[in-house]
Amino acid sequence: MKYLLSLAFFAFCTIGFSQNNDAIVGKWKTIDDETKEPKSIVELYKSSDGKLYGKVETILNPKKKNSVCDKCEDDKKDQPVLGMIIVDGLEYDDGEWEDGTILDPNNGTYYDCKMWIDEENPDKLNVRGYVAFFYRTQFWYRVQ
Repeated sequence: MKYLLSLAFFAFCTIGFSQNNDAIVGKWKTIDDETKEPKSIVELYKSSDGKLYGKVETILNPKKKNSVCDKCEDDKKDQPVLGMIIVDGLEYDDGEWEDGTILDPNNGTYYDCKMWIDEENPDKLNVRGYVAFFYRTQFWYRVQ
């Protein structure tokens, strides 16, 4: 009987962990931290190796629908922002996704990145890009 209780407890904890781990997967509306205007819809997804990636699915500003990453200095230079992978290789650790990068296609800069779901609002995502001790945080909102 103790074995069954232990097994049930382990299964419950594993399922709970898995749900927290997958809670970030889906579509999120990005909000510009300076203008507070909605910018895009980014789809976050996990790859087969368990890392998190995100691509721009929709650009919300009609004037920027055909934007390209003209300030990028890598293989994304002059590529369309629509469909571009901007979140790259985040790994899950203790309630946060971290140790990956995020690209700001407006300035072509890659930032170290971490993301976590707001404790009080599961439909709000904290997205922090940083270089050394300098960082900025945006809030993204789940698309229903």
